[in-house]
Amino acid sequence: MRFLTALACSFLLAVPSFGQEEGGLKKLWDVYFNDTSKAAKHKIIAYPVIGYTPETSWEFGLSGLFVYNPKKDINNRLSEISALAFVTLENQYGLWVDHALYTDKNKYFLLGRFRLQQFPLLYYGIGVETPSEPVALIDGFSFTLRQRVLRKVAKNFYTGLEFDVNHLSSVKIQEQDSEFSPPPGVEGFTNVGLGLGLVYDERYNVLNPRKGLFVEGGFLHYNEDLGSDYSFTNYFLELRYYQPTFKNQILAYQCYVNSVAPYKDSEVPFNQVALMGGENLMRGYYLGRYRDNTLVASQAEYRFLPFPFSKRFGGTLFGALGAVSPSIPDLNVNQVRAAGGLGVRFLLFPGKDIYTRFDVAFTNEGVGYYLFVGEAF
Repeated sequence: MRFLTALACSFLLAVPSFGQEEGGLKKLWDVYFNDTSKAAKHKIIAYPVIGYTPETSWEFGLSGLFVYNPKKDINNRLSEISALAFVTLENQYGLWVDHALYTDKNKYFLLGRFRLQQFPLLYYGIGVETPSEPVALIDGFSFTLRQRVLRKVAKNFYTGLEFDVNHLSSVKIQEQDSEFSPPPGVEGFTNVGLGLGLVYDERYNVLNPRKGLFVEGGFLHYNEDLGSDYSFTNYFLELRYYQPTFKNQILAYQCYVNSVAPYKDSEVPFNQVALMGGENLMRGYYLGRYRDNTLVASQAEYRFLPFPFSKRFGGTLFGALGAVSPSIPDLNVNQVRAAGGLGVRFLLFPGKDIYTRFDVAFTNEGVGYYLFVGEAF
């Protein structure tokens, strides 16, 4: 069992934003606890990260976040780039980069992620009827690059191309259980996908939406002509809605559907099927605890940002339901898993309305802890 999902150290080391002069310890203190900078000013934050899991031992890293308004114009939506670099005592490593970028006048929307890592994952099997403990620890070198390049075609509407590159090699299977059956892709692969996406986005701040609707739908097709070892299509549809209730209180809702369909006699690699769990949706479950060709999940969260009695501290209550199955028609109520929890928020940058979140999530399989900058969705 994964004892600790993620734990960042309690003291944050700041990098002052662009254009600030040197100011010593007081400057660092002001960046975090007395942020009076203008809303349009760029912001950078960096902090060390410490974590522990049985499969990786101790993990040490550095995380960073850069947020800005294009052209320093607050009429342009807030853009963000986040990064994490880490190493473990078991000679594992990783580099993660995520971004949600708008250009001037919000003309283009660039949404993507990058992963390069030598890192193990716990494999429980395919489907909802899997053992309570992992049947194998799969270690290998992986590379992922997914990018959406979307252009505004009408107010809040964006459409464009999406592409994805997935690579897995140097695979070592450890702690193999007698119930372990090698899944497709465990020997390694390279898959390249190309597709189309359509987005409707009313949000202003992607790290802390307070109102509006976000909808994304699209597909990615992988085949040999693009350089893939496997041929299949990945379909996805997501809806997020944010409704202000009382002062500084928001009811947030998310629904997500992901389904993959193999082409002819091909299969879908075990780590490119739909995965349940992680730090955003179905918190409390290890990412990939349940996996299959189809995932349907939803969650609701009530946010106090901040509490009525505080200027910087807030909190949340959240609950989620999700299920995996071979296909959408195969879904049934017995496959549904539940998760819920609560979180504490600290207003990191008042000028940009960005909070740090610490969430504790509960499931019938255990507890998950999460510390990140920005809301889960």
